[in-house]
Amino acid sequence: MIANKVMADKIKIMFLGDIVGKPGRIAVKKYLSDPQNRADFIIANAENASHGFGLTQKNYNELLSYGIDCFTSGNHIWDKREIFKYIQSADKLIRPVNYPENTPGAGYGIFDKQSFKVGVINVLGRTFMNLIDSPWDVVERAIDKIKQETPIIIIDIHAEATAEKICIGKYFAKKGVSGIFGTHTHVQTADEEIFESCCGYITDAGFCGDANGVIGMDYEVSVKRLISSIPDRLDVADSGYSIVNGVVITVDVLTGKTEKIERINKRINIKEENDIMKG
Repeated sequence: MIANKVMADKIKIMFLGDIVGKPGRIAVKKYLSDPQNRADFIIANAENASHGFGLTQKNYNELLSYGIDCFTSGNHIWDKREIFKYIQSADKLIRPVNYPENTPGAGYGIFDKQSFKVGVINVLGRTFMNLIDSPWDVVERAIDKIKQETPIIIIDIHAEATAEKICIGKYFAKKGVSGIFGTHTHVQTADEEIFESCCGYITDAGFCGDANGVIGMDYEVSVKRLISSIPDRLDVADSGYSIVNGVVITVDVLTGKTEKIERINKRINIKEENDIMKG
């Protein structure tokens, strides 16, 4: 294992849950603009950042300007057709590693912050999800490759079933990864802990988006779909109040071990910023 050449022995890594539409993007911008909310390395799941489905290149560049170092994704990453035009050149964006071998984009990345490196892996679960390749062997191979350059490894497990996320968390914690964070359900769980005395874990980091909708989407449309069973098009909720969910871990740079994990659950008034953007 190659140790990081570091200026500090501890770093903070922030992971933000699924960013949903403009209310999520504005909330993240406002949250990260506060110096108290900064971290040494910031990861965010961005598969829902463009009107709730997919990620446009414009919004990718917008989120980059907020200081985010890496974007993970999930099953909705392909929802905007333009993704196929820019994903190969988007060096801060990764898609799930267990898509077939010739799928565009990268399933993991190693990100150099000058004084340390962070490896990030994105993986899809298979329970109650679309059929996809098995995550177990492909993630293990990615871990082995990353460990040749850095001991700091983060995994975004984008999955529906909590049991599957917990199993993946416990299994890969034994491989010495630094953090395993669940995404996809947009509902933050309260089970943050440290597995194997090294790996920060939470079953779902939650989401960044409208606080008064239904997992970021408009309540009226959501309840209508449930009552009628007719799949009306979902729309992003926009009440002027958003929530920012995620976790921050404190990591020993030389060993890659997580020593502390804290949840982020912050309600933010974005009405003023929203009005400016509409204007």
